[in-house]
Amino acid sequence: MSTSTGFVVAIPARYASTRLPGKPLQAIGGEAMVLHVARRALAAGADEVWVATDDARVRDALAGAPVQVAMTSSDHPSGTDRLAECAALAGWDDARVVVNLQGDEPFAPVSGIRAVADLAAQPGVDLATLCAPVDDVETLLDPNAVKVVRGAGGDALYFSRAPVPWPRDAFARSRAHMPEGEWWRHIGIYGYRVGFLKRFAAMAPGRLEQVEMLEQLRVLEAGHRVAVGIAPEPFPPGVDTPEDLARAQARVVAGA
Repeated sequence: MSTSTGFVVAIPARYASTRLPGKPLQAIGGEAMVLHVARRALAAGADEVWVATDDARVRDALAGAPVQVAMTSSDHPSGTDRLAECAALAGWDDARVVVNLQGDEPFAPVSGIRAVADLAAQPGVDLATLCAPVDDVETLLDPNAVKVVRGAGGDALYFSRAPVPWPRDAFARSRAHMPEGEWWRHIGIYGYRVGFLKRFAAMAPGRLEQVEMLEQLRVLEAGHRVAVGIAPEPFPPGVDTPEDLARAQARVVAGA
């Protein structure tokens, strides 16, 4: 199965990580995590796969893999800025569709990568991303699980670490049980055309972004359209901590 949209995948892979040092090179099944991520992008049918890194060790780990490596500055404050430099180094046209696949998503489903690419290619979409249903109260209340509120047409109205929309009557009674209603967890994969990627990276951080510490709010606050599709299949958790890494390693050993 192939996507109807021609696209490239860019993977930001900064070497330093506070919670998991050297994260891109951490081994899963005997291979560097960044290589697993690159393989998911290739399996999704990307025309090109680029890894944007700031460390030669990451570049060396990808030697022999059918991917391109962009050596980018170590001073970038976000993955978006790193990918903007990658786009310039790669020489992509402003109309090119790029999927920003995080470097800590070794199990990202190929259907989700394709879905973001197709959504980003639709007319009038500035930023495309995905969501999945929230089906337990722990996730709804977890500030590390970002929630998104969607409009009737599927565009984002707001992103928050809080449980939005707030189920007033249900939570007035108890917060121990999942209330009736519909809530969505944001999945941090993005798609855009190169022209908008450049504009995004050039925007100053917005007030809402600084409050919630969510970069995608910069786009909403500036009045741009963010289309949010429903993930066609579950996204397994990313790898951000030693505990996450242990679970990922166990998953590979189990053949999941």
